[in-house]
Amino acid sequence: QVQLVESGGGSVQPGGSLRLSCVASGSIYRISAMGWYRQAPGKQRELVAGITSGGSTNYADSVKGRFTISRDNAKNTVYLQMNSLKPEDTAVYYCYLDLIRMWGQGTQVTVSS
Repeated sequence: QVQLVESGGGSVQPGGSLRLSCVASGSIYRISAMGWYRQAPGKQRELVAGITSGGSTNYADSVKGRFTISRDNAKNTVYLQMNSLKPEDTAVYYCYLDLIRMWGQGTQVTVSS
């Protein structure tokens, strides 16, 4: 059974950095596109960044130049490096495994002074 386990969330001041990790159990991870989504209170869940099995990436306009998505297939892990964080980045961040439309449990990111 596939599981997604996220970590790395927390509280940071504006301008700070965090790195989120999502570990996927099972071999299906290696052939699936992965994504990071976020949902702020009162807002719809939105795509932050995606990465294909081959490593091609795409980003929401609001995070381009600040966030970087990457994957390490040897570790079944996808990362989201978040730099220059802003208060509007505050949300619950979710890992997504595209092939079977599976979500992680979410990890809270709070950006506040």
